[in-house]
Amino acid sequence: MRTPKLRHLAGLTAVLVIELAQLPGAHAAPVDEAATRHVVQPGESIQAAVDAAEPGDTIEIRPGTYRENLQISTDRLTLVGAGESTVLSPAEEPSANACGEAGHGICVTGTAEDPVSDVRIGSLKVTGFAKNGIWGSNTDRMTVRNTTTEDNGQQGMGQEMSTRGTFVDNVSRGNKQSGVFLANTIDAEGGATDAQGTLVAGNQLSGNRTGVVVRRLRDLSVEGNTITANCAGVFIVGDESTPRAGDLSVRNNSVYENNAYCEATDRLPFIQGAGIVLTGTEGTRVTGNQVNDNVGTSPMSGGIVLYTSVVGAPNAKNAISRNVMSGNKPADLADRDNGPDNTFTDNVCELSAPTGRC
Repeated sequence: MRTPKLRHLAGLTAVLVIELAQLPGAHAAPVDEAATRHVVQPGESIQAAVDAAEPGDTIEIRPGTYRENLQISTDRLTLVGAGESTVLSPAEEPSANACGEAGHGICVTGTAEDPVSDVRIGSLKVTGFAKNGIWGSNTDRMTVRNTTTEDNGQQGMGQEMSTRGTFVDNVSRGNKQSGVFLANTIDAEGGATDAQGTLVAGNQLSGNRTGVVVRRLRDLSVEGNTITANCAGVFIVGDESTPRAGDLSVRNNSVYENNAYCEATDRLPFIQGAGIVLTGTEGTRVTGNQVNDNVGTSPMSGGIVLYTSVVGAPNAKNAISRNVMSGNKPADLADRDNGPDNTFTDNVCELSAPTGRC
């Protein structure tokens, strides 16, 4: 599976880097002209190619179905398929690695002292895993692009304890939790951490519990996504911890008809008809979104909703501006916790609660 260095590889890698660099906020690593391309055919092991790869290498996965869990810890590794015809799904017995033990499809894993950096995943489908489809932990500049995550038991794709991630032009649908999930950490309480410009852009997110969840993070953007047919569109989640979650942007998204019903959990009431929800955050900018026809009777139902966090922390200093909302019920724009110093300017909507927010 390890092939000689190919003349066209540097050019191919350069094209990938240029495409990434053209995206707002995207992060592109330097081109490595000494890299090697590994080609994996149906019936061969992707993990074997990953284990043989060196930093800067590309693993090309030909169309077919591959039944394994992939564990990646090599810097500057590119994993690329041929679109949805390249499928990663579970085997009857999980792979004998940490990703298989965790029940995820693809794991990109570093350590706090040595994050794995510049791993790129693109143009494949990851489906049917018990936990997360694609999951990064202690990563820097991980990129997931043009990839489908579908029918996974928890998150479609996401990361924790990570910085400068890029999730662009993906499809994430039918996952039991979020289409895209970003958090400071999933295993402990604590204040928000700096995501250092992580970007979630241009994704199609449907049929999940929630389209995008951002939990206890700062400095990232959720922009230009199409989010529909979930129980909720976007959740920005904080609490009373210091520093507070926030200082991020939710802008230019299309969030409509997120009217599926999700039962209550031990931390949240049932969810239905929630467009964009801020809970316990500060300094978040919600700008230029189209939010339509999100309808439900949950306490968090409505178009754009500010709601007190599960521990009673209010939203503060958030700016809600230039959004266009219609057909959301019980309200297009609902300030349900009346936290301090939130501002509402130049929004277009039919009904706000309280009145005067648009």
